[in-house]
Amino acid sequence: MVKSPITCESAEENLLTIHPTAKDFHYMWKRACDTAAKCIVEAKEYNKQRWDKSHMEPDFKEVDQVLVSTLNFNNIKGHKKIRDSFVGPFTIIELIGKNAVEEDKFPSRKKNPTPPEIVEVEDSPGPVSRIIRARKIRLNGKDKRQYLVRFKTQTADKDKELAEDAIPDGKIHLRRFRASRRTEQSHQ
Repeated sequence: MVKSPITCESAEENLLTIHPTAKDFHYMWKRACDTAAKCIVEAKEYNKQRWDKSHMEPDFKEVDQVLVSTLNFNNIKGHKKIRDSFVGPFTIIELIGKNAVEEDKFPSRKKNPTPPEIVEVEDSPGPVSRIIRARKIRLNGKDKRQYLVRFKTQTADKDKELAEDAIPDGKIHLRRFRASRRTEQSHQ
């Protein structure tokens, strides 16, 4: 006869017995916990064996030719399925760690070479054809006038907003522009 661990306030032992089904449940619970722990250990061992069977430590040496995966390259444009999975081969110059190497990337072998630095050539668009319109803008708390300028032998998409002092032969073209605005206003 098993007694419960509960004691009464009078410090006398409680003489209630534990029901047999509760004892069976405790035994069942303990067996289930032991079985689960054993299954977890076996699963870890099984997964480790599978991993070890299919994965080997790379044995890179200097001057070996290797391919580089493009999986994590974010700068390659185009659809993912059409991209090459690997680029190279590249020559290993130095071993840095277990999986890290320094490679020799020849420009002729690069799959995606970095483009040269873009240098903007300030080509003059040519002589001014006419001033199309004026607008007033506020820069650093001061009102400034800018003029939309069209250049000879250029299309409308090449028009530029320029300040008065930046327009080539600005005085002549501004005089014509103001005169044309006066005549337009007088005709209205």
